[in-house]
Amino acid sequence: MSLFDDDFYSSKVSRKAKRDLQSGHSRGNKWFSGVRNQKHLQLVILSSVTTVIVMTVLYGLIFGFNPSSKSSNLDLSARAVQASDHIRPAVVSIINEQKFSLGLNGGVLEQDSDEGGIYRETGVGSGVIVQKDKEYAYIVTNYHVVASAHRVKAVLTTGEQREAEVVGLDQITDLAVLKMKAAGIDQVAEIGDSSSLRAAEFVMAMGNPLGMGESITFGVVSVIRETVPVSLGQNGMLDWEQEVIRVDAAINQGNSGGPLVDLNGRVVGINSMKISNFGVESIGYAIPINNVMPIVGELIEQGYVSRAYLGVYMLDLQQYWNRQELDADGSDGEGSLSLPKEVYEGIIVLEALGPAKEAGLQYNDVIVKLDDTKVGSTRELRKYLYNHKRIGDSIVVHYYRGNELREATVTLGENIPEE
Repeated sequence: MSLFDDDFYSSKVSRKAKRDLQSGHSRGNKWFSGVRNQKHLQLVILSSVTTVIVMTVLYGLIFGFNPSSKSSNLDLSARAVQASDHIRPAVVSIINEQKFSLGLNGGVLEQDSDEGGIYRETGVGSGVIVQKDKEYAYIVTNYHVVASAHRVKAVLTTGEQREAEVVGLDQITDLAVLKMKAAGIDQVAEIGDSSSLRAAEFVMAMGNPLGMGESITFGVVSVIRETVPVSLGQNGMLDWEQEVIRVDAAINQGNSGGPLVDLNGRVVGINSMKISNFGVESIGYAIPINNVMPIVGELIEQGYVSRAYLGVYMLDLQQYWNRQELDADGSDGEGSLSLPKEVYEGIIVLEALGPAKEAGLQYNDVIVKLDDTKVGSTRELRKYLYNHKRIGDSIVVHYYRGNELREATVTLGENIPEE
């Protein structure tokens, strides 16, 4: 007998263990069979599910992950409704009112800036509340919506009209900030990130088109970043370039100043303009919100945007040549220019003020270069000045006086608007 008389430690198999093993063999076969069938069933199910998943992924990689049209439309519609509900209370209509007095010539209304006149609505636009403090709610809209107004009103989505005050204007970016009493204003728009927009992304243009009241149009981003020439003076002279987002959502007169909104209900742009030529449909533009908010900050803080100021009233030389061609007598009243034959682009100084006058520039001087950069138009001059120079910087102005090329060093001032 071994020291440990126990089957557990013995290398031999006892007779009792053999009998127990033989008697339980038939029962074990049934148990193992059941387990084996159950595992087989689980394996079949797992294999089927895996096959479905793999086939779905392969189909999506080959043909694109595109849910059914009905389901997709429902999801898109639900997101649009949720986004509009989120921002709608922050969208306002803007009423531009001008003052008139009754004239003596048959009762015709004449514009009058003196006291005692009557106010009449002369334009409508849109805006969006982007900031609020204890006293005021601040509204962003377009410069051209309120530039000529003697009085401005904001209409809330509830229909309530409130007096609004112009805080600041910036013609260069076509932006303006208004303020109204903050009491009862609970919603401020959430600001998005226009740099994250993608072509074909869905957006909504919200506002007050044609004075018809609250409206939402739906479309996609056509071009994320586009530069379009604009006429600041609305005189046909393209003297500035605006960076914009191009969209195919309908933007009509009155939509100006309203928000361009993504499907998360965030403002990604401020609706500004559209192309309205014959045969053109649904080409609208919005100012990217990333460009808007720094301007808004300056307008709220000081009422204007600080930019370098050269101090010249200008006319493109090309326009001068065009007028010369139109005038039968060869004179357009601007005075004669005795320029070298090779000079056909530049900017005529109509009046020199401030820094330019101090540096010696005069009427009819023709600017052709700033520092080492050629400038052939007002647009190019402004781009160089605003993008590369700051207040207090020196700039070398190359100009022709008659047929003589001269230089003047100008210390740039600040373009503080006149009261």
